[in-house]
Amino acid sequence: MRQSSIRVALCLALAIAGITAAHAADTPGADAPAQPEQAQDSSLQAFIRANPDCLEFTDQCSHCAVVNGVAECSTAEIACIKRENQCTRRIAN
Repeated sequence: MRQSSIRVALCLALAIAGITAAHAADTPGADAPAQPEQAQDSSLQAFIRANPDCLEFTDQCSHCAVVNGVAECSTAEIACIKRENQCTRRIAN
C-alpha cells in the first residue's frame, strides 16, 4: 500500500514538473530575441517610405495593409518561403 502511495506521489510530481516546463516554453518571448522583430519593423517602415503609394503588400508569407502609415500584417502562413515585399494594391491616381 505504501509503495503505491509513493508511486502516485511521484507521478503527480513528474506531471506537475512537466506542466510547468510546457507552460514556460509557451511564454511569449521565452525563445525569441527582441532584435529580429525590431529589424522586421524597420524593414516594413523602410518599404512603406520607399513606396508611399502602396496600400497593400506581401512577402508571400504575410499580407499587410498600410493603415495611417503603419503596416498591419497577417500572421505568417505555415511553410512559406519569405521573399521581398511586393506591392499588391496602390493608390488610384
